[in-house]
Amino acid sequence: MPAIVSVSASAPVRMADLGGWTDTWFAGHGRVLNVALAPGVEVRLSRVPGGEGVRIRAENFGDDYRYDPAGASRHPLIEAAIDAAAPGAALSVAVRSAMPPGAGTGTSAAVVVALLAAFDRLTGVTRSPGELAAAAHALEVSRLRRQSGIQDQIAAAHGGVSFIEMPEYPRAIVTPVPLSAGLRAALERRLLLIFLGRAHHSSAVHLEVIASLEQGGGAPRALDRLRQAADEGRAALGAGDLDAFARALTANTEAQGALHPALVSPEARRVWDLARAQGATGWKVNGAGGDGGSLTLMMGAGARRRRLLAALDAAVHGARAIPFTLSHEGVQVEGREA
Repeated sequence: MPAIVSVSASAPVRMADLGGWTDTWFAGHGRVLNVALAPGVEVRLSRVPGGEGVRIRAENFGDDYRYDPAGASRHPLIEAAIDAAAPGAALSVAVRSAMPPGAGTGTSAAVVVALLAAFDRLTGVTRSPGELAAAAHALEVSRLRRQSGIQDQIAAAHGGVSFIEMPEYPRAIVTPVPLSAGLRAALERRLLLIFLGRAHHSSAVHLEVIASLEQGGGAPRALDRLRQAADEGRAALGAGDLDAFARALTANTEAQGALHPALVSPEARRVWDLARAQGATGWKVNGAGGDGGSLTLMMGAGARRRRLLAALDAAVHGARAIPFTLSHEGVQVEGREA
């Protein structure tokens, strides 16, 4: 059988992650509903016959370098995936994302899922989407000691709209939420993804929230409200009720603010105030929240989208809409034989 010499893999990212924060070790158990979207991330792996070491191109950062496992780390997630899946191989590895780095859409997790899936194809390994998601999550939290929930890796591996139940960390039960063609088109038409002008750093935000939880207060009630928002979002999509889905988005953001005030930034508030004046009916700070990142908006039937988009940069410098389509597919891999 001819050997695979190069592999391309793509994985979606996610938005509108209702119930996020309840998929963490410190929440204990959780429920999350998220929506996968494309374009997400792309990786390309090629064997280098007779070569030595690994050349990495991180295209979003303009980095092109020879990876030295004994040297200083430049892109820890990419390098950790190489160390885990292909130690000692002679490879060329290229990674790019259609999303701005730090957009709060699970891009880092999608990169790891795509890399692991590509390495699997290159080496003849077969894993299910659930196994890929679990391996990508373990790499991030065990090998790199980062704070991470489980939902981002699941969105990247499974695609579509996923309802994720976590009876105990990090075990997941993933139920796809089917959308009719009409509901899918309506949801895609009404959703907007707004980048808030700068990257956020989710691991640092996790540490703030953990410290707040350790001090007590109202955090357990906020986690319950987040789980409830996921339930409400699932029920809304199941009933084809996008107005109810919009309300679940807003309720989730209110619960995020109750969990920790730093999770909902002044920039996000300015954008959704502007959007509400132009006909938005719901809003959700994506991912961990905090400074920067992105915002999901649900626009009403008569919303003035063009007026909103024209006014974004004046409200928050660098804010802009990111084009996307809903992705019904998880990670996809293609290999080229010798």
